[in-house]
Amino acid sequence: MSPVPLLRPREVIKAFEKLGWDVARQRGSHIILTKEGHIATLSVPNHSEVARGTLRSLIARAGITLEEFLKALGE
Repeated sequence: MSPVPLLRPREVIKAFEKLGWDVARQRGSHIILTKEGHIATLSVPNHSEVARGTLRSLIARAGITLEEFLKALGE
């Protein structure tokens, strides 16, 4: 299994946008992403970097694998 990278919130959001997620709103220090036809929402903390455990949880809630996320990140 690939290690989960430490990323800035903007990098995480860009990768999820490539996978079909859209920024719905921002409330305080969290940016909310939604996807049509997907019941879950993703809450990305707008801190200096997204913790590895938080990123792993976001990837799981999105219903994708770490490899799919890393591929979108690299595009």
